[in-house]
Amino acid sequence: MLRRIGSELARHAPFTAIGAVTGIAIMAIVIWANISQSTSEIIFYILHPTHVLLSAIVPTAMYRQYRGGKFWAAALIGYTSSVGIATLHDSIVPYLAGESLGVSMQFQIGFIEKWWLVNPAAFVGIAIGYLRPTTKLPHAAHVLVSTWASLFYFTAFGVANWLPLLPFIFLYLFVAVWLICCFGDIVYPNLFLGGAQHLYDEGHH
Repeated sequence: MLRRIGSELARHAPFTAIGAVTGIAIMAIVIWANISQSTSEIIFYILHPTHVLLSAIVPTAMYRQYRGGKFWAAALIGYTSSVGIATLHDSIVPYLAGESLGVSMQFQIGFIEKWWLVNPAAFVGIAIGYLRPTTKLPHAAHVLVSTWASLFYFTAFGVANWLPLLPFIFLYLFVAVWLICCFGDIVYPNLFLGGAQHLYDEGHH
């Protein structure tokens, strides 16, 4: 498992680097265009539920396909993986990163603040993964959406002179997306596959 995780981290690195670069480019545009926090918040609450939906599909489909489990078990795995990982990635870690950089951050948890939007997105992803149990989900799209959601958390709920902080934001985007997405896409789902885990080829999505 450890060797496989190392291999997948290496495979994820190019996608993650591209995502981080696009994130920094978008943040530069946000700064240049002087986009308001309220607009950034609207964008965040579009990207965050989308990230939740994408994150729910693969673990649900994996459990359904390789274990043939009951719906409640697949749904529980899909929900905890999607909402848990997306909350950590899109809200908690950006908040802590901003605070560590001396940014005045407002703490927001998507599935609590906008439960009526985030939770249905998770349920839709679970339904897709269960009814169409395929893991052929474009990983690049997942990486980009998660990167952008995390980015807009900074500009929606933080107040700072962002321009000098862009190198640190880039480093955060790369490391956070790289490690957290790898855990969510590989490690967490495989905990429930047992002997079937060797059947799962993460390169399918």
